[in-house]
Formats: sequence, C-alpha cells, structure tokens
Amino acid sequence: MTLSTRTLRGKVVVAGIGETTYYKHGKSPDPEFKLALMAILRACEDAGIGPREIDGFASYSNDRNDPSRLAAALGLPELRFSNMQWGGGGGGGAAAVANAAAAVATGIANCVVVFRALAQGQFARFGLGAQAATVSGEPAFTFPYGVMSPGQRYAMRAMRFMHEHGVKQEALRAIALASYHHAQANPRAVMHGRPLTAEMYDASRWIVEPFRLFDCCLENDGAAALILVPAERARDLRRPPVYLLGAAQGSEHRNAAPVHNAPLYGTSSFTTVAPNLYAMAGVEPKDVRVVQSYENFTGGVLMSLVEHGFFKAEEANDFLVPENLIAPTGPLPLNTSGGNLAECYMHGLELQLEAVRQVRGESSSQVPGADVSMVCSGPMVTPVSSLIFGSAATI
Repeated sequence: MTLSTRTLRGKVVVAGIGETTYYKHGKSPDPEFKLALMAILRACEDAGIGPREIDGFASYSNDRNDPSRLAAALGLPELRFSNMQWGGGGGGGAAAVANAAAAVATGIANCVVVFRALAQGQFARFGLGAQAATVSGEPAFTFPYGVMSPGQRYAMRAMRFMHEHGVKQEALRAIALASYHHAQANPRAVMHGRPLTAEMYDASRWIVEPFRLFDCCLENDGAAALILVPAERARDLRRPPVYLLGAAQGSEHRNAAPVHNAPLYGTSSFTTVAPNLYAMAGVEPKDVRVVQSYENFTGGVLMSLVEHGFFKAEEANDFLVPENLIAPTGPLPLNTSGGNLAECYMHGLELQLEAVRQVRGESSSQVPGADVSMVCSGPMVTPVSSLIFGSAATI
C-alpha cells in the first residue's frame, strides 16, 4: 500500500447538517439529551435520510450524551460505531469529524453523526474556574496563584506571541469586529441585531489582558450535528455533497509540558498539525477561500491563522483589518456566521456547519466561489485539530 492511498481525501461527504435554537447559557427550555436528538433529527431532515440509517456517533470534550442511549431514542436497528475524541476541549471539533470519516471510509460504519450538545444551565458553565476541594497536577501550580479560568490561562500565551512579534491590540479587535459583522446577517446568531463598533470594543472592560469583553466567546445552550456518509452516496443526497478533503489533529513537541513551560509556549498548537492538514487535502493556504476559526479568545485565532500559513506573524497588524476578514470581498473571510464570539458557543461545532454552508453556497454571508473551506478547532488547547471541506469541483 502506498502512502497516497492512506487518506480520507474525497472518500466521505457531509450529507446533512442540523442545529437547535441557540440560547444564552442556562436558558434552554429543554434538557441536553433532547437538544442532541433535535439537532440530529434536523440533520437527517436536511440530508433527506431516515434517522434509522444512522449507525454511528462521534463527539468530543466528554459530551455527556451516551451513544447507546441516543441509539435507543432514535430506534436504530444497530449501533456499529461510538467514538469520543480524547482531550483538547474545543480542539476536538475537527478531530471528531475526522474520526467519524475514518469509520465511514473503512467500512466500520455507514452513516455517522458528529454532534455536540450543551445545556450549561443543567450542568455547569465553561467560563468559570474549576470548582474543586483539592487540586493536583498542573492546576496545583496555577490555582494557588489565582490562575484558574480559561481566560487567564490563554491570555498569557497570547501575550507572549503578541510581545514577540509586535502584534497590536487592533489586530484582535478586527477579529471581533468581523465576527459581529457577520452575525448581523445571520438570524440564528445570538448577537444578531447587536452590532459591534470599534468604539464599543475599545470602551469595553478588560477581562484579562489582552482580552477585552468582546475578545471572549459566548456561553450558550443548544446542539449541532452533521452526518457523514460514503462518497459513493453523493448522487443520492438531497443537498449538494460537501467532501472532506483533509483533516489533522495533534500538537507540537512537549505541548502539554506542565506549569506553562512548553518550549513553544506562544503558539496555538497548530505548528505541526497544519502541514499534515495541507498534505492530505492537496491544497495550499492560497487555495482556501473562507476560514472558520474557533474563538475561545481572539488571541487564539490570531495565532492559528499565522500557523496555517495565511500570513506571517510580522504581517498580522497589516493583514488583520476588518475589510480583509469580511465577506464577500475580503481576501480571507473569517467566521462568516459569527463564530463563537457572536453566533453561539456550541463548543465550535457550529463552525463545521457554517463551513458546509459556504461550500454549498447557502451562507448568510456567502463567499463567492467558496469551493475550499477550512475549520480550525480549539487554538491553544492540546490536542487541536483542523479540517478542509471541498465541493465536487475539487475532487
């Protein structure tokens, strides 16, 4: 077997996508399990397939909705595949799609749902520091000094990167402005009807430097899902097929070294992942027409765009201006549904759905000729993952 045959490129298509209404954290009228089922059924409707065709589930970040219970609720004849991406929080979004695609491509399953469901009112909020009586491992070195929340931990990595490369606050502001701009065209977005201006950004309170209020992701309840099937079924689908061109996951050398002393501390963890992604997909950064990048905080987006080769770190101040990031005319439209900052925080799976919409030509902020669409999942955590979707014209 040659290396070229060991690839997911073109072997799997996204048949359907679905999502619930997105609510402010704690405001969902439905429990998390029901939200997951609702998103899955809507993905089935979008695909034009019956839910009993599903024979596998994939998720990430310790999703609480057990596959066997989902299979029972949906009345599946059999469950052939169940998978949870290990670690990485939002870094598992693209990896969960890759895991599902691998199952479909190798015949382990025929129709796999990738999903994520959250009901933070039913369980706990993501943005809070850990609530525990004791700590061990890395938290034992940070919690006693008050470094407990995600914002605190990731701010230090972003500050290192910005200091080393002379990146200004305006670069982060441009990322936030682009997301909020696109949310105004998206009626599904939680921040639809709530535009953001540069003046509002500059006047917003610091959360932890370099992150102001609008640099931080939302916290939401809801669910999202997409369905993967073999590429041979592309002709039979209700919707235009969207092919998986490539996917990669992982992190660089000693990325999880304890106590914030990793050799490559000021990165978003994609330095080794991005080359593997492009190698499988058979494309280069210049071929990517639109990007959906996970924003736990804008600093991670900054670093992930650099590490995926869209511009050099020293070029960030010039490239990261709103007009370059806004659809339809910007050279690199970013987070065209509003992303985690302004559409919703569905742990980044909503980014996969928007990437599919762009390739289909159905986005509320559509980019012309979006035949190649990228998703970057979970910058600054470990492991992280990325994927590239393509239209039939790319196969």
